[in-house]
Amino acid sequence: MATRIAGVEIPDSALAKEATQLIRDTADPLVYDHSRRVFLFGALRGAGQALSFDPELLYIGAMFHDLGLTEAYRASTQRFELDGADAARDFLRAHGLTEESARIVWTAIALHTTPEIPTRMEPEVALVTAGVEYDVLGIGYDALPDGVRAAVVAAHPRPDFKRRILEAFTRGIEHRPGTTFGNVKADVLAHFVPGFERTDFVEVIRGSAWPE
Repeated sequence: MATRIAGVEIPDSALAKEATQLIRDTADPLVYDHSRRVFLFGALRGAGQALSFDPELLYIGAMFHDLGLTEAYRASTQRFELDGADAARDFLRAHGLTEESARIVWTAIALHTTPEIPTRMEPEVALVTAGVEYDVLGIGYDALPDGVRAAVVAAHPRPDFKRRILEAFTRGIEHRPGTTFGNVKADVLAHFVPGFERTDFVEVIRGSAWPE
């Protein structure tokens, strides 16, 4: 029997179950619970906006979106968003889903820290970002009733979440500071990594090889 949380049915296909187990095995409870909340909040926002979306693709996007922050990717030198996006794409391909489905999920994860652009794309892309923004940043916090929000958090608690997610961001990207150029994660390293210096876009232009 499918699990329902705050009125949202958790996908229980073989694909979704395997994705759930993969994240349970790879990520700590912080990332697992956060990822499930991202799905739930994204689905709730989608229902509130009367969007037509594929719950399974939204679920895979939500579950894989922070995979790049885990210990398995401590040697990665690309943006952590790409780690999760690539892993989700390969997972979907291995299970015979279409290239279009794999592309949508890849895009949803790759762009989940890029404001505004996802809202102009497929609903699954928009809703992964909406779920992340709701759970991490509190954007649109009052758009959901208190009881609905409480039901999600009761199922997937967030003890000391603000501090712990910032720690997870720091651990996941501090070894690859260059990947924060031009994105919000530079703020994390500026706060928590002594000696971190942002790459300055203006100075990159001024110092380019062009002679003028």
